[in-house]
Amino acid sequence: MADAAADKAEDGAEDKAEDGALDDAVMARGRRILAAQPFSAAMGAELVDFTPGKVVIRLPMRADLKQHMGFAHGGAIAYMADCALTFAGGSVLGDCLTAEFKINFMRPGQGVALVAEGAVLSAGKASAITRCEIWDEAEDGTRKLCAAAQGTIRKV
Repeated sequence: MADAAADKAEDGAEDKAEDGALDDAVMARGRRILAAQPFSAAMGAELVDFTPGKVVIRLPMRADLKQHMGFAHGGAIAYMADCALTFAGGSVLGDCLTAEFKINFMRPGQGVALVAEGAVLSAGKASAITRCEIWDEAEDGTRKLCAAAQGTIRKV
């Protein structure tokens, strides 16, 4: 019985090590993809977390990403939605593009960064339905929900 328990514990440790290696490989691939996108590089987006079915992307706020009243421009918020939706979908589909998305703006972004958290709701062989929340991050790290989006992502 003790041998079976030890074998099970070893298997669990191996599974965690394999999961960690997979997560590291997914994160490395995601960082390569983000770095290869000139628009994302120009925006200054940073991949914070990327695992199968989930993503977190951070965009430090700069003056050139704001509109005339000092809030994050709606285009910057929409970029974060598109990026998070597609990265979440791509984590399960592979190479993909956004087919469509809908966004709801809830409050202006006025903090030091925007943080998008995306997840897969449903995925098939050729498409995925994804959703994300875009958070306005204050200097002290607190967050307020800024926008929410849902989209359809298609494999290419």
